[in-house]
Amino acid sequence: MLDYEEEATRYDASRGGEDRAEAAARAVLGLIPDTPGHLLDVACGTGIVTRRLAAARPGLRVTGADLASAMVRMAAARMPGAVVRADSHRLPFRTGSVDAVTTVWLLHLLRNPEDVRAVVAECARVLRPGGVHVTTVDKAAAHDVGSDIDAVLASRPRRPAADAAGTVTAHAARHGLRPLGQASFTGAGQGRSPRTTIADLRRGWFTVLPPGEPRTEEFATRLARLPDQDRRRADPRFSLRAFRKAEAG
Repeated sequence: MLDYEEEATRYDASRGGEDRAEAAARAVLGLIPDTPGHLLDVACGTGIVTRRLAAARPGLRVTGADLASAMVRMAAARMPGAVVRADSHRLPFRTGSVDAVTTVWLLHLLRNPEDVRAVVAECARVLRPGGVHVTTVDKAAAHDVGSDIDAVLASRPRRPAADAAGTVTAHAARHGLRPLGQASFTGAGQGRSPRTTIADLRRGWFTVLPPGEPRTEEFATRLARLPDQDRRRADPRFSLRAFRKAEAG
């Protein structure tokens, strides 16, 4: 897994910046009722999406939470007084105290299936009855756009997706969260080129292919043979799922 303390300063620029943030925020808000209340953005990162959630819904009190200190500092600069350092497994909020919880680009980072269940359970705990949880699912699959890069990487080893939509939906159901809707948005500026994919391989972004291993370099060599080394292929299309907590009684 990436070190998000080190990654914080380059996170936004390497992941689509403001264009991607705008698309993400618009899609998330499309799944949340436009009513006053309190929204908690768990794993808010640099706050680039969180800030847009707050700006678009003045009636919502938006709070960001992240575990990485460097991310919290950057988010707090964007949203002074509205960001806390917190572990997604143990959120410092009362049971039933928030109206919406978002987890954008979080669940795929949790390698242990029990961690995914625990985070979904914690999101359900802090939600009031009738509250809404919105989360990204199937993040890795979003990058498979049918390109020549995907063809080269097709045989790479993969871990089962921790954030598979079916898995997340099953965990949600166990904690009183019922499917409400779904949406998708484009990861603007995140289309891969052969050259950037090689760099990502050697940085360890493909977690089952550690940097420096022979098989990693085999894939890098094959990618280096592709044409148009600096031409980005299609942008990924990310998926969201929304769940509503059952009303009391």
